[in-house]
Amino acid sequence: MRPAKRGFCLMKTLTILLAEDHTVVREGLMAFLATAKDLQVVGEATTGREAVALARELHPDVVVMDVAMPKLNGCEATRQIVHADPAAKVLVLSASCADEQVFQMIAAGARGFLEKQSSGRILLQGIREVGRGNPFFSAAISRRLTQMGGASGRQDGRRAGAGRRLTPREQEVLQLVAEGAPNKQIAAELGISAKTVDKHRQQLMAKLGIHDTAGLTRYAISSGTIENNG
Repeated sequence: MRPAKRGFCLMKTLTILLAEDHTVVREGLMAFLATAKDLQVVGEATTGREAVALARELHPDVVVMDVAMPKLNGCEATRQIVHADPAAKVLVLSASCADEQVFQMIAAGARGFLEKQSSGRILLQGIREVGRGNPFFSAAISRRLTQMGGASGRQDGRRAGAGRRLTPREQEVLQLVAEGAPNKQIAAELGISAKTVDKHRQQLMAKLGIHDTAGLTRYAISSGTIENNG
């Protein structure tokens, strides 16, 4: 038997699930990540709901998640992924990095958060660190988190508390309503009856003090549940 070469070690390949709804961005990320020998993209998700299903099926080492995902936003998708597997590691990569969204993603279980303006070097570092189980945030977000630790942290607690007023199912219905889906489509998407969808819609309006669908849509945009494409 030949002696092992000194200093030689096997490099573990990190498997990645890429959750990004914009095709050009997703394909660009796929091509870039393919240049790293220790990383392998094993799945692509174009909706938050697809990301949840693929995470449960593939058990990737790292889920790279956008915040603004159709059908189920990145925050709720992250919450469901981590709820199903507490060891799941989610790294957020988003163009939108408002303070509230950063806090919501962390509260949902994300291990790191990067802006899409981050360099490729930082993205690779973030994936590897999160894959090892370490938190990783861009320098700008780290500074903001540090600055907001005191009174702002308490303010964030109030914001997070407000978000938890809605159940996970109500969050799902809210997003689909705001995206313009009719009750029958929402029922088919969630595997519930149209009557149950209408009940959730009424509960949403009662909890939020909103009286019409347009109001629910405005709330979904202001809370970061969906993107404002107008």
